[in-house]
Amino acid sequence: MYEAFTERDRKVLQAIIRDYIQTAQPVGSRVISKKYSMGLSAATIRNVMADLEEMGFLRQPHASAGRVPTDRAYRFYVDTILNMRKLTPEERAKIETSLLPEESQDINEIMKRASHLLSLLSRQTGVVVAPRFGSKIFKHIEFIAMREKRILVIIVSQTGEVQNKIIEADEEISQDELDRYSRYLTEIMGGLSLTEAKRRIMEELKNEKNLFDNLMLRALHLSQKALEDEGEGNVFIDGKTNIMQSPEFSDLEKIRSLLQAFEEKTKIVRLLDKALSVQGIQIFIGAENELNEMLNCSVVAAPYTRENYTLGTLGVIGPTRMDYSSIIPIVDYTARILGRILENID
Repeated sequence: MYEAFTERDRKVLQAIIRDYIQTAQPVGSRVISKKYSMGLSAATIRNVMADLEEMGFLRQPHASAGRVPTDRAYRFYVDTILNMRKLTPEERAKIETSLLPEESQDINEIMKRASHLLSLLSRQTGVVVAPRFGSKIFKHIEFIAMREKRILVIIVSQTGEVQNKIIEADEEISQDELDRYSRYLTEIMGGLSLTEAKRRIMEELKNEKNLFDNLMLRALHLSQKALEDEGEGNVFIDGKTNIMQSPEFSDLEKIRSLLQAFEEKTKIVRLLDKALSVQGIQIFIGAENELNEMLNCSVVAAPYTRENYTLGTLGVIGPTRMDYSSIIPIVDYTARILGRILENID
């Protein structure tokens, strides 16, 4: 993807990105020549900048202005150039002590503190998506017949949390048959998270041609209804005003659009959910986050886990000009500590 890049191109682009992250001002060749020791003249740097602009890594906001990095430039920077800053012992200690639960061990309070901590340390907007019920380890499912083909579904997690739901069957089903469904599904779903159980049900249904037992097939179809349409989960956002203090958001329309995205929390959840299926940090730069309201933003996100099960995601939202080298380790360490704390909470 970057085969045409020379070492000179790399050094000039790195200097421009670093300078723009610090100043938020378009960068000219004279600035690079004076501030960074490259052994290159301003004229040579100007030519390199013109080449980088032609390749789509820089753009010129105004005819008389310097250049600013594009989303493509930031992606190249994050993927190939970035030198990650290590957290200091003091920063690690702050993350650990700030997230330690108090006597109540209230999950929502821990999530709230985590979003505040991310905002405080990054000086941007911190976001935490709380664990959904689907992240809980499945223990038992029970079906109770009601009137007019309606069935009450009771799902119990290993930690004792209960979720009730009423679904509608395609036909009348006796309580005896529902009890058999419960026993069968409890057996095949036991030990899985509810999200994983949902995947298991889908896999079994794909193989339904091999199922000669109508009881199993009907049970699978019923469980599919019981496990669908899970809620979005609580979202905790802290430091909304931090990002709006950036020069990129001096435009009132941009601020209004961004605030609207923060209020429509389902969009934020959908965005952070992209990090659920992978390990480690995910970075969405500009248009990569697929939200029109956040085209000038980047998201650094990571999943947090408990006993190898993914519970939720957290991250930092900031301008594409954010200090990735500092923010990435903050997000990564916070996710690891949050998962570790949740392992000790029933």
